[in-house]
Amino acid sequence: MTRLTITLSDERHWALKEAAFKRRKSIALLIEESLDFYGIKTRQGSKELVAKARERAGLSKEQAIDLVVEETRLTRRP
Repeated sequence: MTRLTITLSDERHWALKEAAFKRRKSIALLIEESLDFYGIKTRQGSKELVAKARERAGLSKEQAIDLVVEETRLTRRP
């Protein structure tokens, strides 16, 4: 696991500590949940999300790729 150092104001740090305490969670877990909330996913998490969406849409892997390629082409047309 990687460690990360960030700089926060004293007020923000205390607010984060307080929020973690109230929720009975670690600061690290609060940050992980916040990243998920903002759509910042791991590569594996992204793959799982795409697989679920493809399954719900009833598409094969090939159909999903074809759809993505076509949508990308339409978006990039001048």
